[in-house]
Amino acid sequence: MKKLLSIVVGLILATNLFAGGNKDASAIKVGVSMPTQSLQRWNQDGSNMKAELEKAGYKVDLQYAGDNDIPTQVAQIENMIMGNCKVIVIAAIDGSALTEALKGAKDRGIPVIAYDRLIMNSDAVSYYATFDNYKVGVTQGSFIRDSLNLDKEAGPFYMEIFTGPTDDNNTNFFYGGAMDVLKPYIDSGKLIIRSGQTTLAQCATLNWSMEEAQKRMENLISANQYGPTGTQLDAVLCSNDSTANGVTNALISAGYTADTIPVITGQDCDKPSVKNMIKGYQAMSVFKDTRTLASKVVEMVNSIIKGTSVSVNDKETYDNGIGIIPAFLCEPVAVTIENYKQMLIDSGYYTEADIAL
Repeated sequence: MKKLLSIVVGLILATNLFAGGNKDASAIKVGVSMPTQSLQRWNQDGSNMKAELEKAGYKVDLQYAGDNDIPTQVAQIENMIMGNCKVIVIAAIDGSALTEALKGAKDRGIPVIAYDRLIMNSDAVSYYATFDNYKVGVTQGSFIRDSLNLDKEAGPFYMEIFTGPTDDNNTNFFYGGAMDVLKPYIDSGKLIIRSGQTTLAQCATLNWSMEEAQKRMENLISANQYGPTGTQLDAVLCSNDSTANGVTNALISAGYTADTIPVITGQDCDKPSVKNMIKGYQAMSVFKDTRTLASKVVEMVNSIIKGTSVSVNDKETYDNGIGIIPAFLCEPVAVTIENYKQMLIDSGYYTEADIAL
C-alpha cells in the first residue's frame, strides 16, 4: 500500500512539475494576440514581446487580427486555446467582444494577460499589463495647461478634443486624465471649445484612424473658420499620434505653418509624429516604451508558468465588470523637441535614420 501511495504521489508531483512550467521553457507555447499591423506601435509591441519571450525560451504564436477585425481576433484566440498555449497575452480590439471566446481559456485553465487594453466582462482574465493610462491623459492635459500658461494668462484660449474609440477602455483613462486637468479651465470660460464637442462620445475617433481624425478636423475648420488668419485655435488635445497626425494634416492644408500651428498633443512617439515634432508641427507625444512593457509581460509569464507570485502594483483600479483585475502599470513619459534625442535615440528605441526628415 505504501509503495502504491508513493507511486501516486510521484505521478502527482510529475504532473504538477509539467503544469508549473519547471520543465524546459522551449516546450511551452505562449499565444500573443495583437489587434492590427496598420499602426506602428502594435508592430513594435508584437515584435518586442515575441523577441523577449523567445529569449526566455518560449515558443511564441504571434497573431495580428488583420486591420482591427474582431472576428479574426476571436478566431485566432480560439486557435491559441485549442493549440495548447499555456498563457495567452491579448491586446483586444474591442475590450467587450471576447467574453465568449475566452470561456474556452477559463475551462482549460489557461491564464490570460490583458495587454495595454483591459478585457471587459470576462472571468478568464488573470492579469493586466499596461502603462498608467490615466497618467497619460494627465500628462497631455498638463502640457496644454502649461504651454498656454492657463494659470496666469487671462485668455480666453480655444481648443478642440480628439479621443480614441469608445470600445477601447483606455480611451476612458486618456480622456478622464486630461479632462481632470483641463475641465476647471473649461468651466471657468478660460478654455473654450468652440465646436461644443466635449464629451468622450462626441470626440471619439473610430479605430484611432488618422483618416477619420483628419475628416473631423476638416469639418471643424470649415464650421468654425479656423485658420492662421481666421478664427483663433490655440490647442488640440489628441489622445494618440494617429489622431494627431490626422489633425496636423488638416491644419497644414488649411494654411497653418510651424509658426502658427496650435499646440498638438499625442501618444506613442510614432515616427511620423516624431518627425512632426522636429518640424515644429506637433508639440509633444507621450512615450510608452514597449520594451519595458514587453519585459514586464515576460516576467508575468515566467511567474505564471513557475507557479510563483506575479508582481503587480495596482489591485484597486481596473474593474472589468466581473471583478478587479490585478495590474502592473508602467510609467509614461512626455517627449518634446527638447528631450526626444535622449529618450528615443540615446535609449536605442530609434536610430537617427529612423526619424530623419
